[in-house]
Amino acid sequence: MLYGLLGAISVLITVVIWMIIIQAILSWLVAFNVINTYNEGVRKFLYWLDRLTDPLYRPVRAIMPDFGGIDFSPIVVILVLYLIQGLLLDLQLQTVAL
Repeated sequence: MLYGLLGAISVLITVVIWMIIIQAILSWLVAFNVINTYNEGVRKFLYWLDRLTDPLYRPVRAIMPDFGGIDFSPIVVILVLYLIQGLLLDLQLQTVAL
């Protein structure tokens, strides 16, 4: 039971990491005018992606200093999520050993 729950949480963390990576790449593409934000579908997709990832960035942005237009909060959030995922993997391996 616990093994499956830890596995599901690990998969959820992986999905969140990929959402952050996609959001960061798309924000770069928008900044360099590769993606046209005048398209309604693209604008809605970017809006919802920002709405999903912003609650993860907000606490990190409150702690980190201002780097003048460069946002390192996605990197910090990904590192924290990898750390949590590693701890969950360790717990998962311990439950198998029992």
